[in-house]
Amino acid sequence: MSDGSRRENEDLNRSLLEYENMEKQLEVLLIQKHQLQLQSNETKHALDELKKATGEVYRSVGSVMLHTTKDAAEADLKERQEIIQVKLNAINKQEEKLRSTVMDTQKKLQEKMKEYGKGGGK
Repeated sequence: MSDGSRRENEDLNRSLLEYENMEKQLEVLLIQKHQLQLQSNETKHALDELKKATGEVYRSVGSVMLHTTKDAAEADLKERQEIIQVKLNAINKQEEKLRSTVMDTQKKLQEKMKEYGKGGGK
C-alpha cells in the first residue's frame, strides 16, 4: 500500500469514527429530549389535577410530603414547566444543528468512499 493510499485510508477511518460519534451524540440528545417531554407531560397532568383539587394540597419534597397552598403548588409547577420548556428549546436547537452536521458528514463520507473505491484503495 502506498503512502497516499495509507493516508486516504486513515482519513476515511477517522471520518467514519467522527460520523459514528456524531450519531451517538444525536442518540443521547434524543433520549434527553424524550425524558424532558415525559417530564413536561407529567407536569401538565399535575397542573390539570391541581386545578380540579378542592381539599388540602401537598407536595413531595424528596421522600417527605409537605402541606402547601394550591397557589404555591401551581406556581411551582408552572416554574418547573417553564424550565423544562427552555431545556427542550435548547435541545431542539442542538438536535437541528447536529442533524445538519450529520447529514453533511454523511454526504462527504459517501463521496470519499466513492473516491477511495476509484483510486485503488481497494
